[in-house]
Amino acid sequence: MTADRPVRALTLAKRPYGRNHRFMDEQSPITPFPKPDKPARRGGQVAFRREELMRLMTVYGRFVSEGLWRDYALHMGAEEAEFAVYRRASEVPVYRIVKCPALARKQGAWRIQGMDGRVLKRGRALEPLLRYFDAKLLKLVED
Repeated sequence: MTADRPVRALTLAKRPYGRNHRFMDEQSPITPFPKPDKPARRGGQVAFRREELMRLMTVYGRFVSEGLWRDYALHMGAEEAEFAVYRRASEVPVYRIVKCPALARKQGAWRIQGMDGRVLKRGRALEPLLRYFDAKLLKLVED
């Protein structure tokens, strides 16, 4: 070692959770991992699973074939995921199908909101919730 570079010594420090860990002195640029007794903060975003997206797209496809819907948008945030349906691309969404896992035990993780933001239907599962749209496609057929 040269004289101009100081030597950093490793020290053994006794930690309250019962293990000896090696840490460098305070001048070290190394950041230690979180302690085992403090769980790491869970981050991320809420997203749709593949099966959920397939069901949503099936309903969307039926309405597109009838000429009622023209566009959709997906938004996945930290609190909720949203599937918005539009009549035209320049409008506000006609329906918003929202997945909010934080409300799963209280009101249900799923909800359908109308144009004005009112909650039209809530549910714990997606399949029964999507039956709301079945009545919109019924047509009267005369013989």
